[in-house]
Amino acid sequence: MKTVLITGCSSGFGLETAKTFLDRGFRVIATMRKPDASLFPASDNLELLPLDVTDPDSIARVVDAAGPVDILVNNAGVGWLNALEGSPVDVIRKVFETNTIGVMALTQAFLPQFRARRAGMIVNVTSTVTLSPLHLLSVYTASKAAINAFSECLALELAPFDIGVRLVLPGRAPATDFGKNAASLSPDGMRIPETYKEIADAVFAEWAAAPADMVTRPQDVADAVYRAATDPSTPMRSPAGADAVALMSESRPALA
Repeated sequence: MKTVLITGCSSGFGLETAKTFLDRGFRVIATMRKPDASLFPASDNLELLPLDVTDPDSIARVVDAAGPVDILVNNAGVGWLNALEGSPVDVIRKVFETNTIGVMALTQAFLPQFRARRAGMIVNVTSTVTLSPLHLLSVYTASKAAINAFSECLALELAPFDIGVRLVLPGRAPATDFGKNAASLSPDGMRIPETYKEIADAVFAEWAAAPADMVTRPQDVADAVYRAATDPSTPMRSPAGADAVALMSESRPALA
């Protein structure tokens, strides 16, 4: 039985991904800041571990507790929607600590065991916001685009050791806690400066006018992560969600 360790399993993409791997016969190590067994069905193949990807000691404890892992899914992340002028530097640091440095640090911690076994798969969940410039997403996009570049370079580094690296790029997911979690990063929430109100209003109006089916559901991401982790023919970048598939198709010539 193969083991998958997934970060950010308290809700949304991570929770659904953990359940999907569990349903398909994997041993699942679901990590989150505060483990909650009530989120999952009872299973002998499930282990919950506390993890804060911004804390080196927390990472070290998870590596020790997890034991051998076949698949690492870096899903944990925080959102942020604001103009740069409305983004306090301490919030920018929090976004990068989780979305960028946290992914690198956890991956680095598991590489010795992958390399020793000459096997392993790393799946990093980023976002389709990285495919084209968008208003009010400069900070968040930068944190995720860094992981795209990191993953593609890392894949070259690790290929001689038979370790795979893949990216999953979800689209807009209104059913997740993106907004709530992002607002918690700052005492003022995501209060957009008045100067940028017209821009923000246009962004929100565009989202409201989007077709209801052109969004990303947590199960879309779970399925894409599962394919990326288990099917060697999966490309380096996989879209997740109807909107993500459409956007990736439009952007593919620029990515080639």
